[in-house]
Amino acid sequence: MDLHNYLAYFTVAFMTITSPGAAILLAISNGMRYNKKAVLVSTLANALGLFILSTIAFLGVGALLKTSMLFFIVLKITGALYLIYLGIKLIIKKELVIHIGKKVKVKDINYFKVAKTAFFVAISNPKPILFFTAIFPLFMTPDHSLIGQFFIMTGTFLAISIASLTTYGFLANKFSDYFAHTKRLSIFNKITGLLFVGMGSAMALYSKKAN
Repeated sequence: MDLHNYLAYFTVAFMTITSPGAAILLAISNGMRYNKKAVLVSTLANALGLFILSTIAFLGVGALLKTSMLFFIVLKITGALYLIYLGIKLIIKKELVIHIGKKVKVKDINYFKVAKTAFFVAISNPKPILFFTAIFPLFMTPDHSLIGQFFIMTGTFLAISIASLTTYGFLANKFSDYFAHTKRLSIFNKITGLLFVGMGSAMALYSKKAN
């Protein structure tokens, strides 16, 4: 991959990743409600999900998803329902607890649950695999190692994603004092929940119209 192609790919990836989406909303939510370690755990779990999707796309399954209506519909509906599920959980959540700075205790945070949620948000979202499937061929050149280009492009995507989610999450954690009051946290959770439900519903409606 030459420098021109790489810079063009970097620009496209950067604009795609830093645009508000489910992963960013989750990173902000984790930053507000938990601590920086939870943000990192969530970010790495999300990156793992993205790496799996990138690998699937590279192996050609992405093309299958674009031509097989059944697989495409199942993946889109799964992602939509999961986002709606996460949103409803935040909206109806009754016990509001926020951990700030040194007051955070490890036993208060279920890191496995944090990681699992972030992983499934990534793996159940059809946008990344469609992005990888559509974008990779545009910037890959046959006169260079395909494996090498795969790792360069995937590594760049993951690096931008990790930096973006970490930044959002850490900033949310730094300014979480404002949301320390349970009423403010409740409002934040409900707004975040509504955004998740809205995104999931929009995805489901789009899937229905497209098919």
